[in-house]
Amino acid sequence: MVYQFSNAAVTIGLLLLAANSLAHPPVLAHKVEVTADVAGTWHVEPNHAPKAGEPAQVWIALTRKGGELLPLEQGNCQLQVYALPRAAADPPLLTPTLQAVSAEQYQGIPGAEVVFPKIGLYELELGCTPKTAGDFTPFQMSYEVTVATAASPPAASPLAEEPTAQPSQTEKASQTQPDPAWGTIAPLIGLVGLGVAGLVIVKRFVKPPV
Repeated sequence: MVYQFSNAAVTIGLLLLAANSLAHPPVLAHKVEVTADVAGTWHVEPNHAPKAGEPAQVWIALTRKGGELLPLEQGNCQLQVYALPRAAADPPLLTPTLQAVSAEQYQGIPGAEVVFPKIGLYELELGCTPKTAGDFTPFQMSYEVTVATAASPPAASPLAEEPTAQPSQTEKASQTQPDPAWGTIAPLIGLVGLGVAGLVIVKRFVKPPV
């Protein structure tokens, strides 16, 4: 029997499939690198998608042949971060301090906090030698990390209102005290006015001799 579906049914099916993919995104698998007698499982938090300018947690689960864990305390290990592309002689961009961390089912494995300075491609390189001679073969393993986004800048705080400038004590005194020159001239003007008024009155009431 052949079933025929309408375009509407096909469209609805595709939409449901897309919605299911968004609701259950694929989980990124850890990268496993194997050397002579040690295997390393790399992990970068969060979800192998670090942001530039934001701390990311890097850890490497080291295991011997047979699955036995190789803790950081049994090796002299160093982690270096390079910007890609790079030349063989380029110095590391960062040398994070390794510490023994616990992640998932692993205990005491090497881990470090890394802050990638900007968006781009980076290479993490781990090198270890045994603290006890012959415990394991010295090894070096690497892992490429893509930093595709940057951390969001902090929200700008509102600008504080600038205080209104207050007049100084000298300015206040100059505004309240009268001008000394005006205090001297005012009486003189008053005296002159009185003199003129007196002459007018005398001329009005005193008759000249015939």
